Amino acid sequence: MSVEKSKIELERTLRRYDAEKFVSGWEEGRAVVEFQMTGRRVRFFLPLPSKRDPDITHSYGGRHERAPKEIEKAWEQACRQRWRALNLALKAKLEAVESGITSFEEEFLAHFVMPNGRTVGEWAVPAVTKAISSGTMPPLLPASTANPELPPEA
Repeated sequence: MSVEKSKIELERTLRRYDAEKFVSGWEEGRAVVEFQMTGRRVRFFLPLPSKRDPDITHSYGGRHERAPKEIEKAWEQACRQRWRALNLALKAKLEAVESGITSFEEEFLAHFVMPNGRTVGEWAVPAVTKAISSGTMPPLLPASTANPELPPEA
């Protein structure tokens, strides 16, 4: 399947699950897909390979340099693979929500776009990484009302 067909399939999938808005674009090294569903804006960045990447420019584990036409073909194939993977990931997430396995918020939280234009993941991942490296992690077991330091569950 071509990149264009994968994009069309992705848009069809989002329409099928009642997306309210959709946009996609690209720049060197990445593409972006953004949509709105249930009043939430969701953004996925899709890393794209470089035509200078050794996995693209060489074959047989880096032992054979590819000709320019082979490089183009390898690059296009790698791009197609990434678009198909994004398509599959979104379909799986949306189907899990539709089936009641998880909620839309739980499945897409890291990709929600906040008012400042950043995603929750762009904000939270560094904070979580810092908490883990500093050793200030919460207890492994869920909070209970027996622990006076933690607020009771709602």
